[in-house]
Amino acid sequence: MRGQRKLEHIQRSVALKDGPIPSGLGDVHLIHQAAPELALEEIDLSVAFMGKKLQTPLIINAMTGGNPEVLTINRALARIARTQGMAMAVGSQMAALEDPTVVNTYQVVREENPNGVILANIGALTAPELAVQAVEMIYADGLQVHLNVPQELAMVEGDRNFRGLLANLQQIVESVSVPVIVKEVGFGLSTETIVRLYETGVRWVDLGGQGGTNFIAIESQRGRNLFSPSLEGWGIPTAISLLETLGTGLPLQIIATGGIRSALDIARVLALGAGLAGMAGPILRMLLQESPEATQQALEQIKCELRCIFLMCGARNVKELQQKPVVVLGRTREWLEQRGIDTSSYARRVNR
Repeated sequence: MRGQRKLEHIQRSVALKDGPIPSGLGDVHLIHQAAPELALEEIDLSVAFMGKKLQTPLIINAMTGGNPEVLTINRALARIARTQGMAMAVGSQMAALEDPTVVNTYQVVREENPNGVILANIGALTAPELAVQAVEMIYADGLQVHLNVPQELAMVEGDRNFRGLLANLQQIVESVSVPVIVKEVGFGLSTETIVRLYETGVRWVDLGGQGGTNFIAIESQRGRNLFSPSLEGWGIPTAISLLETLGTGLPLQIIATGGIRSALDIARVLALGAGLAGMAGPILRMLLQESPEATQQALEQIKCELRCIFLMCGARNVKELQQKPVVVLGRTREWLEQRGIDTSSYARRVNR
């Protein structure tokens, strides 16, 4: 059943558009520096992640596994991640934890990318001993633990009881030997949730905000959605989730995902303070609708544009970009003002 659902999720996510709520990243404006005193060859996009070096601050985020038909997809994604110097996360591994015959649909990722950063993936209610098995299954460098309450509630076959989630999450953090990244799947993380996660021992978060793949809409397309279309707009846009997380002042490592669709979006979240960005839907869509070669070319174009954006901001690397001024306007600023978060401090950064 899980394997079939995985396949349906892929089919629907490729067919559906983003939204209906935008990511809010259009409200985030980088400041052009007309005399940057830099050469393009000086721009360094590399970042450290999970004890390894990535050539690009981008994760090919959790998508699939658990069905024999998706093995070729994960193989292609792993090859792309290896070539591009990007990290990669597999989809939820519960299917393989329940059915060993589909373990190879996940293990292929490590086989194709033996030295890269690979992230395992489980749900927050998964037993800690299974979390350990998920990490060992693919020799993962880190473990994504996903939160997907709206999706579960929308599914006829989904979970209904989330009591004990945080206590179980704390046990997972204490049980596995790799860093744990708590990941939303498209509905965003709020200030309140961030604080509660930090109190459980979580130090890495993947925001998974509104603006990209919409799992309530996907469940609707599967014909098994208990929600009306009005709830497809539920959640927190990515830009807002990022600024709420930064507003806590907690020493967290942040991955910004949800509606990241361009080099400019990547630069926006990095400039605000995320350490990495993540993409899933656009990469999967291009891979399936075009080809692995076209996907490689599109990612090369993103890297090229990202270097140019860094230069136009006067930043040699991610650390310098995070010191450059950023203006936040529109609905994003209005929301944050209501939440007591002042965005003007980003605009007043001293540009050097």
